[in-house]
Amino acid sequence: MRNSFAAILSTLTLLIGLGLGSALHAQNAQMARHEPHMSAALGHLQPAKEELQRAAPNKGGHRERAMELVNQAIQQVQEGERYFQEHGGK
Repeated sequence: MRNSFAAILSTLTLLIGLGLGSALHAQNAQMARHEPHMSAALGHLQPAKEELQRAAPNKGGHRERAMELVNQAIQQVQEGERYFQEHGGK
């Protein structure tokens, strides 16, 4: 009984997480249509950031530096998307 409850709870947590994750990564339809690769890049960078946060911090500072670089990459992609929206894709 306890194991089945834990399994159900785990499944629900996973489904909720996937739903929230997809909502958080949802891109402007125009942006995704005109520049799907930027949208896809952001969709890959967010999970990469989450994985780095979960990793053990025993990497001589390299994990932390990787997190900084991923954050910078996310920021650059978002700025590129804003530029696209402000300048009509030009």
